[in-house]
Amino acid sequence: MGLAIASSLYTGQASAGDAVAGKKVFNKCKACHTIGKNKIGPDLAGLFGRPAASVEGYKYSKAMKASGITWTEDNLAKFLKKPKAFVPKTKMGFGGLKKEKQIEDLLAYLKEVTAQ
Repeated sequence: MGLAIASSLYTGQASAGDAVAGKKVFNKCKACHTIGKNKIGPDLAGLFGRPAASVEGYKYSKAMKASGITWTEDNLAKFLKKPKAFVPKTKMGFGGLKKEKQIEDLLAYLKEVTAQ
């Protein structure tokens, strides 16, 4: 039941995010991620609906390759909150975003800038 409640926290809420505020949140991500090419982290272009560990030329962790995740808004929200809890042994070194509003805003921004 707890999982269902936690999962419902993100259903539909991320759409309410502010993309302008999300661009500021993305500043925390820019050291490792871009939209258009791999850096320390994988390229984020075309992120939504893409299977995890599918960007050509990026060396993913075994855990991410085996995760079977497709990057939906809900899955991204969970990953951004606690990356290592959502995909144990992920290479992502960032500890996660603590505020729900930051997650919502970042998702709104990513939806705008990663669309193909």
